[in-house]
Amino acid sequence: MKIFNLSMECYPVAKVGGLADVVGALPKYLNKIEGVEASVIMPWYNKPFVHDHNFEIVFDGWIHQSVHTFQVQVMKERSQSLGFDLYLVKIPGLLDRDNPYGYWDESQQFLAFQHGVLHWLSAMKIRPDILHCHDYHTGLIPFMIENCPEFNFLKGVKTIGTIHNGEYQGQMRWDMANYMPWFYGEQWGFLDWNGYINPLASMIKCCHAFNAVSDGYMQELFQSFRGLESLVRQEGSKAYGIINGIDTEVWDPETDAFLDFNFSKKDALEGKWKNKKALCEEYGLNPDLPLFSFIGRFAGEKGADFLPEIVWKSIQQTEGRLNIMILGSGEKKIENQLLELNGTYSNFALDLGYKEYLSHKIYASSDFLLMPSRVEPCGLNQMYAMRYGTIPIVRYIGGLRDTVEDISTGGSGINFGSATAEDAVNAMHRAMHIYHDHDLMKNLVRSNMNYDFSWDHSAQLYLELYRK
Repeated sequence: MKIFNLSMECYPVAKVGGLADVVGALPKYLNKIEGVEASVIMPWYNKPFVHDHNFEIVFDGWIHQSVHTFQVQVMKERSQSLGFDLYLVKIPGLLDRDNPYGYWDESQQFLAFQHGVLHWLSAMKIRPDILHCHDYHTGLIPFMIENCPEFNFLKGVKTIGTIHNGEYQGQMRWDMANYMPWFYGEQWGFLDWNGYINPLASMIKCCHAFNAVSDGYMQELFQSFRGLESLVRQEGSKAYGIINGIDTEVWDPETDAFLDFNFSKKDALEGKWKNKKALCEEYGLNPDLPLFSFIGRFAGEKGADFLPEIVWKSIQQTEGRLNIMILGSGEKKIENQLLELNGTYSNFALDLGYKEYLSHKIYASSDFLLMPSRVEPCGLNQMYAMRYGTIPIVRYIGGLRDTVEDISTGGSGINFGSATAEDAVNAMHRAMHIYHDHDLMKNLVRSNMNYDFSWDHSAQLYLELYRK
């Protein structure tokens, strides 16, 4: 079975969020299954990975967008260093930039990527069994295959659409249709939602099956989906929920090269203490206090807008008997508020930006990981935390609900109900009691490291969906 994963991100080539981790791991684990050949197709970026690896040009052609003509080059990584074939699509002037997102013409970029991929596959007579489309950036692929004569060779190829985050749908005005390959005009309804082209809605309408990245999130989408609730109910017979996994080869405290001290389940308490001591010394924190951490984007959906209040309230209410460390970036207002607190409290450490190496160190060093999300389709951070013996404190929503059961019912972490600073701080008070119960803390660290969130199970679920 030949499967192409289409995505704007893939770790370690280019990463903005969890999408990259999923796309960088799923095909690797699929390829461990006999008879499966999974690959990734993504845009070319001006990134270190691209310059540090050898690529060969496997296709060189042209596409038309409106009155413009663009060259399309497809490059294949020679060594299969990621555990799968990696193809990069380079379109000078559109797909040759430093980052995946944030450009004024990104709708045109995403259209060009999808057009370029299908042009290459059609021209070279490459017909996969499955085209797996990740998020709205590739959501028009199912429509184009069936309704654009240019791609008649691919007509009937099965398509799967995965919703990693339904908050983003790629909505654009109808004049952007001029940038698409020619399609049968009477089929415009497959693109339209409330008077706009909506790629995510089109993906749901046109793909053979679609899934969300946890069963809990899939159920939430039936009730709350930024205006697509009626559509997902209408197409519910082809909806599935499949929880993400994590790459346990990358995220392994015994071999993780980013850690100051590696550790296993047997010596987890000692290993975590050594890492915590080193991290606290680097950031001027007291290692004898419990360390709470947050890693992620400063965005409302992550609950980051009340992080400043969480920091202030928790320090005030505990009289400073805890450490808090935050790694991330995003909304400038949140960054500025946290910077002000960082200059006020000696037991609060802030590192702005995205640093892969530091995230590994924080998971290994922290006692507790805070995830106060308003929306969390799956969440990977809680799985990374548990893999490193850290206790997650999470809002009971989406994939967090599926993966973190409260310790009061024999689970692995602490749940709270409302997306408020007050509820989060109350959960932190519960965590403080756990921290000071040495036996309970020891058992939780070790039991959390026993959870299996590897891609082996989730890859099998995707394979079952592909076979259907």
